[in-house]
Amino acid sequence: MVKSMSASTSASAATAANAATGPNAHASAVAGSCGTRKSSPALQEAKRRARNMLKMQSNGLATQLEPVIDIFQNAVNAKSMHRGATALIYDESMSEHCCLWDRTHQERPERFTRTMERCRELNLVERCLQLKSRLATKNEILKLHSMEHYERLERTSGVLNEEAMEELSSHYDAIYIHPSTFKLSLLASGSTIELVDQLLLGKAQNGMAIIRPPGHHAMKAEFNGYCYFNNVALAAQHALDAHQLQRILIIDYDVHHGQGTQRFFYNDSRVLYFSIHRYEHGSFWPNLQESDYHAIGSGSGTGYNFNVPLNAKGMGNGDYLAIFQQLLLPVAMEYQPELIIVSAGYDAALGCPEGEMEVTPACYPHLLNPLLHLANCRVAVVLEGGYCVESLSEGAALTLRALLGDPCPPLVERLKVPSIELRESLLNCIYVHRPYWRCLQLQQTYAATELQSDSATAAQLHVVKRIWLGGPPPEPDQLYPTRGTSAQLAEEVVASNALRLSVLRAETQLAVPAIRVCYAYDAQMLQHFNLHDATHPEQPMRIRQIHQMHEDYQLLGRMHQLTARAATTDEVCLAHTRAHVNSVRRLLGRSVEELQQMGAGYNSVYLHPRTFECATLASGSVLQAVDSVLRGQSRSGICNVRPPGHHAEPDQPHGFCIFNNVAIAAQYAIREYGLERILIVDWDVHHGNGTQHIFEANPKVLYTSIHRYEHGAFFPKGPAGNYDMVGKNAGRGFNVNIPWNKKGMGDLEYALAFQQLILPIAYEFNPQLVLVSAGFDAAIGDPLGGCKVTPEGYGLFTHWLSALAGGRIIVCLEGGYNVNSISYAMTMCTKTLLGDPVPTPQFIPSAQRTATVAFQSCVETLQLCVEQQRQHWKSLVFGCKLPQCVMGENNNEDFLAATMGQLNISNDNALDAAGGDVNQQPDPGQDRPSGSKPKVKVKTLSEFMAEHKEALEQQDMFAIYPLKSCPHLSQLRPEKAPKSINTSGVCGDCGSTVENWVCLCCQSIGCGRYINEHMEQHCRSAKHPLVLSFSDLSVWCYECSAYIDHPLLYVYQNLAHLDKFEEPMAWTHGCLQRTDGCYPIQVDPSGGNNQNNNNNDGSSSNSNSNSDGDNCGAGAGGGGVYYIQLERNN
Repeated sequence: MVKSMSASTSASAATAANAATGPNAHASAVAGSCGTRKSSPALQEAKRRARNMLKMQSNGLATQLEPVIDIFQNAVNAKSMHRGATALIYDESMSEHCCLWDRTHQERPERFTRTMERCRELNLVERCLQLKSRLATKNEILKLHSMEHYERLERTSGVLNEEAMEELSSHYDAIYIHPSTFKLSLLASGSTIELVDQLLLGKAQNGMAIIRPPGHHAMKAEFNGYCYFNNVALAAQHALDAHQLQRILIIDYDVHHGQGTQRFFYNDSRVLYFSIHRYEHGSFWPNLQESDYHAIGSGSGTGYNFNVPLNAKGMGNGDYLAIFQQLLLPVAMEYQPELIIVSAGYDAALGCPEGEMEVTPACYPHLLNPLLHLANCRVAVVLEGGYCVESLSEGAALTLRALLGDPCPPLVERLKVPSIELRESLLNCIYVHRPYWRCLQLQQTYAATELQSDSATAAQLHVVKRIWLGGPPPEPDQLYPTRGTSAQLAEEVVASNALRLSVLRAETQLAVPAIRVCYAYDAQMLQHFNLHDATHPEQPMRIRQIHQMHEDYQLLGRMHQLTARAATTDEVCLAHTRAHVNSVRRLLGRSVEELQQMGAGYNSVYLHPRTFECATLASGSVLQAVDSVLRGQSRSGICNVRPPGHHAEPDQPHGFCIFNNVAIAAQYAIREYGLERILIVDWDVHHGNGTQHIFEANPKVLYTSIHRYEHGAFFPKGPAGNYDMVGKNAGRGFNVNIPWNKKGMGDLEYALAFQQLILPIAYEFNPQLVLVSAGFDAAIGDPLGGCKVTPEGYGLFTHWLSALAGGRIIVCLEGGYNVNSISYAMTMCTKTLLGDPVPTPQFIPSAQRTATVAFQSCVETLQLCVEQQRQHWKSLVFGCKLPQCVMGENNNEDFLAATMGQLNISNDNALDAAGGDVNQQPDPGQDRPSGSKPKVKVKTLSEFMAEHKEALEQQDMFAIYPLKSCPHLSQLRPEKAPKSINTSGVCGDCGSTVENWVCLCCQSIGCGRYINEHMEQHCRSAKHPLVLSFSDLSVWCYECSAYIDHPLLYVYQNLAHLDKFEEPMAWTHGCLQRTDGCYPIQVDPSGGNNQNNNNNDGSSSNSNSNSDGDNCGAGAGGGGVYYIQLERNN
């Protein structure tokens, strides 16, 4: 097998790693190996020690651990999660609010009435859970607004004196007051609070408040910009107070900056405010410097305020999608909100005279879609501005349609390249927030000296700057105009916009099939199996278990069951040579020996007499799904088929794959339905070499693969899967490889790959059909992949892809060899396509305080991919280098190294009484006493931790604390130690040579407790508790049930080291080495491991050996912890 299966670390070992790794770890490497024999005593004791440490929570150094839970618990919980209602709240009386003295005012009732009319035209209102509107209470308003502010508006209620109301309005910027304004403002705020309440109480999954007057400009004691009470801010505060939420994300894409909302939460990390607004360097209303990118929050809220200022008119779909993909979504994933509230202004929509932007109405569902599966699907959309009633009503209606779970309509117009002004603003915003967000480390940095380099290099160096073109602040008693304040466009511009909106509405496809998902499966595909190896990972149980879980989750009855059929020879030959097809066809009737011999001629392939039948059935089943989706019978498809296909080359099988199911399906869609653009996303952990080779010269198919690569060492091996393989000839640029060079990639790394590369390129490509080569061997728990993607992560990625091609997506099973992982993962994909919520992935665990090795490698890979693909895709314009951050990139430091680097181990003086003067201890750079002269430089703890960081993270290394002293050391007489110790000696009772130990009192040799327990039996009966391991030279005390690390043991360890490695063992204890070998025992009165004093003990031990006989020499200058390295046995 070329696809090597690594031995997996057990759950108990993983627990041991978490439990035993402590912040005061001194390092001494003790290596072991994992084989077929029993686990080594060292590993077993690490596990035992971890269990004991869990009981030591009262100890000041005990690590605070999160509870260990089932890795599939979220997927299990999803079984009871079904599509909830979409709430809608509004009140017809909101049309009463109008400007009595200026009937042309743009904040007019038609904004509300036309929006409701369009929602009814699309039959959306009756599909919603309609909530009863209500007035906000006075106490609710006073949570954010002042009493004076409240009473001032209250006094206007019912006042018919038009002149007095206009005079009052003139004291506020962009305000008019109607007799109903007070009541309707309370109604707007109360309805917003009610919507949020119902979401948090679980009465609805998401919802929309179609209300007016708007609210996001309203401040604590000031009416402003058509706003009186801040609806969204009041609802957020209510969620904080009444529901005890800790993380609320407010997204404000109104074209005007919501300075009122920003001010309320500027110092509060519980609310992340993200605003996208027209700014033009302060010359656009509200003309505030605080609306620029540099305003990032203060106090505890520093880093939680995002402003993306748009410094030019005319920005459109490509600009807004880039903001969401490059900045908003990565931050939202890292923030992990419990609730999302959208201040949905539609004045950036095409045709609005205020914004003069060009976002088309159909783009708003695409902006909303990726948010809908965050925050456990709790998303509230609240209407703010928008003053072109045609684009406002269409955009708001399509937003409500997206909340109801309908597919995002395909964008009629091709995306334009993100503008230069947008790129400048977005990179500025990323720069100032880099110190606070790990997800914003994707851009490289440069030093100031690089600006002096040649022009080609300097062009990729982003220069951060601020420009202010706004005027002075208003005077305290300034009066504002009350008439003729609405923005006006030239007649020809209005006519052009109206025509464009009319064409867009006519060409936007909103009709969708009633059947959400079709399902392809046939039990005949179980007949292909390995005749020689019943444990082969590509086994029939894979699809049978997936099918069973779909039945257990009651999903089969909700899908259209397709009738499987075999693909014809002509169809298979769309992707394969006829010779290959015929060679597989002739397998029927072959003997078992012939099949084995033929399979051995390929790379990782087994053959069966029914292989041809099963392989053509798998391909034909996928074609059935293609027919169902492209004929408009189903929106999407799930293909639970085998054998897999993406490794199959045009002329031969490869890597468990016979025929390339997805490649055949793509060619079939091109031939039968005339498609011009098909996107294949391959998230199998192995590179789909076959699919790439079939389409590498075909510009009609964009192949994107995200896979483990390991610099070409991971299956299928070789350079084909590297980032620089971009296609050939006409297909150049239509092959996108994202190669992982480290194991351990999880939801966060995959999500960043989607946001930074896959989705931007996919939107630019604008596919007509999406095919997913859905291998689940990158899933957590898979024996081959070594990655950590969760089932709910796969569900989220499926949801994101479903926004493309009008929702026409087909998910086809490839690899994945943990039947539990693949069953849960495919089930989450299916539930997503059926519209059910799935749990939101926990992108960054709360206990994970630093970037992992996997994440850092992910960043490197994405940087290389962006640099390569930007030559072919215009949307990838954000790969510039940023200036080195003067504030320090504190979220990208190695936490362990930074923490451990502060420990001054060499200067500890706790062993001052151990026979040596602490002031006369040798300098670390000098030769060590007694001529030990280690072969390798003894590392500091920081160096050791950094070097082994990945092993610790991957739970291949375990930390266990040895006792610094032991009362039983008094039994030893170093001056009477033997002249030598034979580390090859056999057990005196059974003759075993495996895991033997030597008694330090009488030099008897016996096997360990996990072999035949003869050494333990000897020590119990002879009362000789101290023994030394021949495997790793560690010393164990049976009475204390712990490892011991003390200078007194050096003489015995050195004798074993001389025998094992033919050279002296390095002296690494903090005290001077004595010629007589005698040292104070320093008995711990409690007889236990006094870990509270770890930082004050200068003793150390360095076991320079491992089970393979190599000198690992990984001392760390201190004796606090042994590290046990597990070597993978492939």
